[in-house]
Amino acid sequence: MAHVLNPWLALEAGADPAERTRALLRAHEAFLTGAPVSAPVRQVVADSWRRCAGALVRPENVARLALTGADLAAHRDAHPLARVMPVVRELLGSVADDGAHLLSVCDERGRLLWVEGHPQVCRKAERMNFVPGARWAESAVGTNAPGTALAVDHAVQIFTAEHYCRPVQAWTCSAAPVHDPVTGRLLGAVDITGGDHLAAPQSLALVQATVRAAESALAGPAAGRPGAAAPALRALGRDEAVLDPDDGRPPVRLGRRHSEILLLLTAHPDGLSGDRLGRELYGDRDVTPVTLRAEMSRLRQLLGPLLASRPYRLRRPLRTDYDTVREALAADPAGALAAYRGPLLPLSEAPGVVRLRRMLEDRLRQRLLGAADPVLLEEWVGTPWGEHDLEAWEALLGAVPAGDPVRPRLATRVRELRDAFGLPDAYPP
Repeated sequence: MAHVLNPWLALEAGADPAERTRALLRAHEAFLTGAPVSAPVRQVVADSWRRCAGALVRPENVARLALTGADLAAHRDAHPLARVMPVVRELLGSVADDGAHLLSVCDERGRLLWVEGHPQVCRKAERMNFVPGARWAESAVGTNAPGTALAVDHAVQIFTAEHYCRPVQAWTCSAAPVHDPVTGRLLGAVDITGGDHLAAPQSLALVQATVRAAESALAGPAAGRPGAAAPALRALGRDEAVLDPDDGRPPVRLGRRHSEILLLLTAHPDGLSGDRLGRELYGDRDVTPVTLRAEMSRLRQLLGPLLASRPYRLRRPLRTDYDTVREALAADPAGALAAYRGPLLPLSEAPGVVRLRRMLEDRLRQRLLGAADPVLLEEWVGTPWGEHDLEAWEALLGAVPAGDPVRPRLATRVRELRDAFGLPDAYPP
């Protein structure tokens, strides 16, 4: 029976790394000249290449420094992953010390916080700016293990010419995302980088085991964070929300209607009458009160005493990722963007949910446009929900200094979008 390759691993057993690299280089060059992605490119890599092309990532891109000096030190010290670096070093330290590999940890925006290993390997990695403070998000430097792991929220290996940008194609890396065990918020990624011998199941398994240990440490007694005592709801970028109980039970995936109800109740802590909740859920549709009561009865079986009636309300606060973004907007647009995992229950047509979804996205967009930070704007337009945002692309073009080599490609993208929207070309070549 044929061996089925784990899609997140780079090479199947018995594959010739040199021959695979040559085939990938041919496929990569063909893709850059307009051909469709062809074998032997894995689906996860093909999807990443298409995202990179859509974000106008140049194949010769090198990572830029996003944090330096005191700013880098302060951000690193304050980051939640600083607490678990002893665990990461304990499990991956031998990898970083063997003279052939690097251990790195990045934040949720792909900014490298720690890069550790033999000095000779570190110096070699400096040539591609794989250094603390550099931003390795996929939208900035193309397909790479930490950046792609953040983009798809899954552990992944990236092998040699699977990297989108040529300066990185001599390397192979394995990375896995790290989440806050209470809120589910993406915190960053752990990565090991080295030669093509890293394209083995053991390297990815080691990184994943390290991440599990780090998340367990974050959930331990020292995890006295605000909101750690409350259950949490994850609804951003998900068609069905996930409830993280606070009593040791595993996460609960909710159906779409229960996701909508629970989200609406968190947004109305004083409760909602049956009539009001029905309007928020069904709008003008002719739905009988019996239908709503049946939904609430089924939801009560999941939530138990957390759900009260007359009016419908939650007996205890329920922390949501929606709250995290909303609260960060005023003072920390970067934090708000990092916590924003996509539109709120994007397929929901419930009027109350649609209103919350539009309100959050509009406030986030206006905050990013007002900040005029090219790093944040570049990250926004590199997402599926921001890639066609003409106003954001124009703001990014305006935020990049004259003479910057990225301006021509930004202007090209703006012209493409203006043409797609039937607008006159305001940015001639």
